[in-house]
Amino acid sequence: MQLILLSGGSGKRLWPLSNDVRSKQFLRVLEGHDQNLVSMVERVWGQLSALRMDGSTYLCASKLQKDLIHAQLGDVSVIVEPMRMDTFPAIALATTYLADRVEEDDILVVAPVDQFVETGYFEHLKRLPEVLVASGSEMALLGVKPTHPSTQYGYICVEQERAAGSSYARVSSFREKPERARALEWIEQGALWNCGVFCFRKSYLMRLLSERGLPIHYREMVATFHEMPKRSFDYEVVEQTEKIVVVPYDGAWKDLGTWETLAPEMRSSFLGIGVADDCENSHVVNELSIPIVAKGLKNLMVVASPDGILVAAKDQSGGIKDLVAPYCIRPMFEERRWGSYKVLDYQKLPDGNEVLTKQVTLRAGANISYHRHHLREEVWTMVAGDAVLALDGRMVSITAGDVFRVCRGQWHGIMAKTQVIFVEVQRGETITEEDCDRRFMEWEHVIEHCEVLER
Repeated sequence: MQLILLSGGSGKRLWPLSNDVRSKQFLRVLEGHDQNLVSMVERVWGQLSALRMDGSTYLCASKLQKDLIHAQLGDVSVIVEPMRMDTFPAIALATTYLADRVEEDDILVVAPVDQFVETGYFEHLKRLPEVLVASGSEMALLGVKPTHPSTQYGYICVEQERAAGSSYARVSSFREKPERARALEWIEQGALWNCGVFCFRKSYLMRLLSERGLPIHYREMVATFHEMPKRSFDYEVVEQTEKIVVVPYDGAWKDLGTWETLAPEMRSSFLGIGVADDCENSHVVNELSIPIVAKGLKNLMVVASPDGILVAAKDQSGGIKDLVAPYCIRPMFEERRWGSYKVLDYQKLPDGNEVLTKQVTLRAGANISYHRHHLREEVWTMVAGDAVLALDGRMVSITAGDVFRVCRGQWHGIMAKTQVIFVEVQRGETITEEDCDRRFMEWEHVIEHCEVLER
């Protein structure tokens, strides 16, 4: 069995902490075993590691999320989506990736990476391949036993007759988000919440792709990924599958998709700088360097980050996605494989040039790639730490207080000897993350390149 964790979604429902890069699964607001703050993806990976499932697990994520995954989890296997699509193209991409590397007809299990579950959930995932084989089915699902008649989840309806002692049920139909009365009716008939877990043989999906004239090899899939149907795996595959069973899961399961559902699982009711006094059922999350003082709040969510400030009643926090859409222009904070940065200021000058100011934090021993820009110049001011700068084939040691300029077209990179903080001022007619040619990612290659030029 190989496990694929889907991590490609964008983040708007947990604004202002979440954005197009830092989706909800990367927010460090949960309590870890050592009382440190952890993200959903770190929590899930810890559970998988405890069950020794991490070695056969792959994350399927967008290009923007790859660095963030490596920053939080280390050197794990990531299948990169060329562009953000839906679950059908993502799962098809991951399946062709694995099919091109392993000839055996392995069984795959696909699950979302952002669900809040107990370890028993993953033990159920491990049993799905056995159910798939024993039932003679084309697909096996995991369904959560409902705790209430939710109108926010899809439902898996099952056949009433079941073999004695069977751990699974035959699926009769799928129903989308219902009204409360209909949900109650389905639950009485044994329906389960659809939690987006699928188990199937690689050959099954490969055959479906071939029949539809879609790519069955990874390189071709990457090249034509933008042409794939932008639809859910449920719609394109699951609902069209005839031989399908579901395994009920009766343990803890939550979709922490809004501040109202996430807040009860947070380590503390107040995170960041500041204080709360005489507050009731209220949570404050402050990522800014200035204090927040909350007094006498009831049933409120207060969240502050470089992207914005949210003050909302908890039961209204699920409806902010459309409200903030006009303000989600670019992420103001990003976590990368080498550290993080936050945007301090942005200006559009009268002459048409743009100026963007960032504070960059580099972890000790980490490096930023050797790269260049064509549309902007940069001025770096070292605030703290010691580092090595590579600039057009020359290497020089730099420390706090040093200032240097990177002109357009100059190759440059930096490696932190200790933790480093510097302020970067970008200036040019267009400032985009795409204006970047990378030559070397690893610092060893930068050293070799510079040594050759010196000789």
